[in-house]
Amino acid sequence: MSSNPKTPETKFTMEVKDCIEAMRQLPERSVDIVVTSPPYNLGIKYKNYKDSKTPQEYITWCQAWALEIKRVLKDNGSFFLNLGASPSNPLVPHEMIVALKSDAVGYCLQNTFHWIKSITVHTRNDEVLSVGHFKPINSQRFVNDCHEFIFQLTKSGDVLLDRRAVGVEYSDKSNIGRWSHTKGQDKRCRGNNWFIPYETIVNRVKDRPHPATFPVALASNCIRIHGCTSESVMLDPFLGIGHSAVAAKECGIGHFIGFDIDAEYVATAKWAVMSAADAMTAQSAKSKTRPWKSKAGEKFLFETE
Repeated sequence: MSSNPKTPETKFTMEVKDCIEAMRQLPERSVDIVVTSPPYNLGIKYKNYKDSKTPQEYITWCQAWALEIKRVLKDNGSFFLNLGASPSNPLVPHEMIVALKSDAVGYCLQNTFHWIKSITVHTRNDEVLSVGHFKPINSQRFVNDCHEFIFQLTKSGDVLLDRRAVGVEYSDKSNIGRWSHTKGQDKRCRGNNWFIPYETIVNRVKDRPHPATFPVALASNCIRIHGCTSESVMLDPFLGIGHSAVAAKECGIGHFIGFDIDAEYVATAKWAVMSAADAMTAQSAKSKTRPWKSKAGEKFLFETE
């Protein structure tokens, strides 16, 4: 279960399709990892989707696509589900998880991660450190919302993880020798708080043309902690502008599959993958290494247009 970022080739299947209909065409138990973020039903303005279902309509719809994910997910696979809320409707993520854990769907909630977008820390030197980005809320009732959830759902609840794949060094180096589980390595489990800020952008329409997306690094963390190989198959049924696809390329996933109902988003996702491939080529040339071939058709394969 080791991360392998030097895979020679990642195959991509990214299509403009409704995710439920598209997943029905995939074989059972064919996917190793799912990383996705569906619409939150918070009235976000998407181009081709009305994000304002009734609560029951939303839950019923979510159970439908979650069942298809469960059908295609391998028994030792992981489904990483990114969900957010709004201060006026804070129960959306929790209601979703209760629905997906119900007998009607049958997932096990194995881990809950907290995506920290922005945080202020008082250091031991009594300094105040504020890092990250958040969207200010103009309200006298609610505070700024600076985090979202990533739920790891599995079929059994006992899927093994590569916990230190996203680990951090010990601040107290004496712990390396004190604890046998370290095996002499200066790396510990990061825990379930992931500080991953958005990259600073100049033009929202140009640089991030999607009203709700997660950073590439968030998807990368999910891939790495689950463990990936050049044989791994990854699925994102709500592809958006392709940040999960870029993470798949960077982490060495063998085959990435993504669907979205918006043709412009899918086109942007394909462009993002090509840009990431070019950046990896440039970095390889700079470091005088060739982790993967860069000739046409060998960086990546698009199975469909």
